[in-house]
Amino acid sequence: MKRLSQQLRLDASVWTTSLIFLAASSFMQRFGQGLLDAATTNFFVETQGLSGDQVLWLEGIREIPGLILIFIAALTMRLPLSYRTAVSLVLAGVGYGLYAGVHSYTGLLAVAVLASLGLHMWMPLNSSLALSLSPRGKTGSVMGTLNGIGSLAAIVGMGALALISVIAAQTPLSAYFIVGAVLFVIAGLLVLRIPPSAGATDEVPPRMLLKRQYWLYYVLTFFQGSRKQVLNTFGTLVLVQTYGMQVQQISLILTLSSMINLIGSPYLGRLLDRYGERIVLTTSYALLVLGCVGFASSSNVAFLTVLLLAIKLLVILEIGLDTYVYRFAPPEELTPTLSAGISINHVTSVAMPLVAGLLLPVIGYSGIFLGTAGLILLSIPFALSMQAPPKPARQAAVVAGD
Repeated sequence: MKRLSQQLRLDASVWTTSLIFLAASSFMQRFGQGLLDAATTNFFVETQGLSGDQVLWLEGIREIPGLILIFIAALTMRLPLSYRTAVSLVLAGVGYGLYAGVHSYTGLLAVAVLASLGLHMWMPLNSSLALSLSPRGKTGSVMGTLNGIGSLAAIVGMGALALISVIAAQTPLSAYFIVGAVLFVIAGLLVLRIPPSAGATDEVPPRMLLKRQYWLYYVLTFFQGSRKQVLNTFGTLVLVQTYGMQVQQISLILTLSSMINLIGSPYLGRLLDRYGERIVLTTSYALLVLGCVGFASSSNVAFLTVLLLAIKLLVILEIGLDTYVYRFAPPEELTPTLSAGISINHVTSVAMPLVAGLLLPVIGYSGIFLGTAGLILLSIPFALSMQAPPKPARQAAVVAGD
């Protein structure tokens, strides 16, 4: 445990009881998500018999709750942050549990939207809770460590699926959705152990917020949404449909990805604290462009697997958008700004999978990845426009003045 603590860069002065409960909740949520991630693609293709364009359409439609998140957040903004986070996890768990009883594409769309609603509510709330509980100057490290803990949980989840698929090969894939749902509910109950005062502010938070001073964050999260589904799910779909990988192989790849992320996430978080979002995000975008071009131009399965692992590691640095907002936003504006960012993000994350589903029969997966590379290139000039963090001496003076 001591070596694990050192690897995750746990600092007793930073990791309060509330942060530990949040970390435990993150572990359970990612444990459940790990089971679901390892089973979902094969569940769609083998159990539900979906085609590639149906999967892309499903991914697009399930992102619709993200579009209206700014309005959903407005309705619940005055409730304690920990309560909202817990409710979102339970709602996601109920949605995922219903996957097990689906027998039609229409039904699959309905439960996918329900689970997605809970998950999209959880995204900004979890980030807000983590950032609110983090000391300034340590936000990147805390967020990176939480990602590392999540990766460890995903290893356990995907490893469990891989083991069960070997020793109990007849277990239906739908069973994993029930287990995953239970883990989500447990994660929600753990968040309730965090005091309702966590994340509370002296000022009343606005129900909805769009401000000119956050325009750069809005632009970058808009571009992030345009590539999200390709970077997060389409590579795995290509390996299943084009190269015939089975659930055991996908589970092994995703488990290896989580092991890499477990080791790498805390270091990536520290890079954000040390060098700032501008340098780190610009570098990650350039590397993602190369990864997409590689996916489009190669048919070597081993090479594609390596690229998939690298892409899944680099995607972690999207936490830099959250830490960037945290550096500038007053506490009462943090959650509504992140919620608005999720909605803006989903303008493209809803549209792009639908467009990709229409174009896939014409341009193939290589064209999809080349188009994604172009979109990432467009975001680099905006990343270079991000304001650098204050110098350490100045930052120390500000902290001392508080």
